[in-house]
Amino acid sequence: MNRILFVEDDESIIENLRSFLRSQGFEVEAVRGQTEALERLGEDFDLALLDVSLSDGNGFSLCSQIKRERDLPVIFLTASGDEYSVVTGLELGADDYIAKPFRPRELVSRIRSVLRRCGKSASVLELDGLRVDTERAQVTKNGREVFLSALEYKLLLVFLNNRGVVLSRGRLLEEIWDTAGDFVNDNTLTVYIKRLREKIEDDPQEPTIIKTVRGLGYKVGE
Repeated sequence: MNRILFVEDDESIIENLRSFLRSQGFEVEAVRGQTEALERLGEDFDLALLDVSLSDGNGFSLCSQIKRERDLPVIFLTASGDEYSVVTGLELGADDYIAKPFRPRELVSRIRSVLRRCGKSASVLELDGLRVDTERAQVTKNGREVFLSALEYKLLLVFLNNRGVVLSRGRLLEEIWDTAGDFVNDNTLTVYIKRLREKIEDDPQEPTIIKTVRGLGYKVGE
């Protein structure tokens, strides 16, 4: 699981974004300013998410110090969307820049893109005896390899990257509709979930990994 240092002084933004990022499979540690961020810089983080305007210091100065001390990817998250702020952030070594307001799923996509580019993306996902090596696209259950189709594999990754989140059938269809060039509708989604359960569940009739949330969709993890 990738670990993010989130530097932001707005409590409502901290709570909402931290909750969302955790639902997407990230571990998030939030601090309110430059001093506290630098105190925790020695910890094992994979990425820093910085607001430019901080009550204690500023994101530009913090980015410079981070880049001097560590090879840590940095994404600026700020209401300052003007060209000067963007250029300044990137010249200081930031790896990406996203302006508020933003779509949470776009931010997650940008985070994952930076982590992949910097070689820090978590390559192994594990849950209840299930192990997915994303670099090798290999799935094992209790040490035995599980062979999945491209669409089944994509579906499994969607679930594992959204642990604890109830995913509606509509959301699942949005995530996998173009995988492997297959046409997926509501009926075929049911078939793929059934096939996936048959391959990864100890008892497909009583699933403990991919759980049905009646009337809402499906959920993996707590």
